[in-house]
Amino acid sequence: MNSLFSDVSFLTLAVLGILAFIAGFIDSVVGGGGLIQLPVLLIGFPNTPVPTLFGTNKISALAGTSMAVVQYSRHIRYNFKLLLTVAFFAFVASFAGAKTVSIINPAVLKPAILVILVLIGIYTFLKKDLGTVQSKSLSENKKLLFGSLLGLIVGFYDGFFGLGTGSFMVLGFVVLLRFEFVAASAYSKIINCATNVSALFVFIRQGNYLFGNCHYNGNRKYCRQYHWQPDGH
Repeated sequence: MNSLFSDVSFLTLAVLGILAFIAGFIDSVVGGGGLIQLPVLLIGFPNTPVPTLFGTNKISALAGTSMAVVQYSRHIRYNFKLLLTVAFFAFVASFAGAKTVSIINPAVLKPAILVILVLIGIYTFLKKDLGTVQSKSLSENKKLLFGSLLGLIVGFYDGFFGLGTGSFMVLGFVVLLRFEFVAASAYSKIINCATNVSALFVFIRQGNYLFGNCHYNGNRKYCRQYHWQPDGH
């Protein structure tokens, strides 16, 4: 365990832990915890490949979102046909988005991330209080259609960037599916878990996550750059 953190200072770990707590709290309420978590990782590990930081952020996001799912599930009755349909399309799209990250030049990704952060910041500032009252309900077929489109678009975005995905998903449920805010948050958390798992499947297989100093575990080599690589790399 000591070797795992020997290249990371106590102050860095403390700051990462505190900000992860704040990001998790915000994500559980309105979504968008990645707007805090990912920039912190980019600043704290400037020499680490961007896909590796994306993968690390997904691990943290999945942990927080899973706990939010447990809490919401105690108070919300789900339309499982709608939920599973949206989750399926989001899962597939997130896989494709995560694959796309690995084939793009990291030098292009960092400026793009900055632009997206600014745009999402503007969106967050301008967004009004949507979802306080449920609008007139849609037919089941329209819910499935709009939900599938929402899953594809936001799912791909989550696998590719992931910044503010929770907020976008909640907004989509409110605007497109006419959910009230609490129900939209509950649905979005479960779907966000699906997209995180899908993206993590890609990132972990590629070795894109922070870990610790180099050591071997089976056919994997854990490196000082904080992510594992297959033997021979």
